[in-house]
Amino acid sequence: MANVYSFDEKAIADAIETARNHYDSAKLLAQGQQLDPFDDGHMRLAAGACISVTVENGKICLNLPLGIGNYCLPIPSFIPNGTAASACISVCTTWGIPTGVRVTVSVAGNVVVEKTFLKC
Repeated sequence: MANVYSFDEKAIADAIETARNHYDSAKLLAQGQQLDPFDDGHMRLAAGACISVTVENGKICLNLPLGIGNYCLPIPSFIPNGTAASACISVCTTWGIPTGVRVTVSVAGNVVVEKTFLKC
């Protein structure tokens, strides 16, 4: 079985908290502000640093937050097994409530796969 890589749980929690704080109506009112009527409430925040991963059996397996669990992303066949890559995650929110994640995998600085889970 391929290695399953995990992202920093604290960084994911921090991204969610940042979105919550941004849309906290009590805090806005205390500062004499209101929600912007042009704001649709959607926000995607980077969730910490990218992690180093290695292509195994034509895929990279990740443990994803928000109850998604383990998921293996296919890597294009022109990238050989054993290739070093980086996986990055961002958290999608609506009005500060987490709704999904987006994962990108890059090799030599080039995105080779991007996948959205749940709602982004």
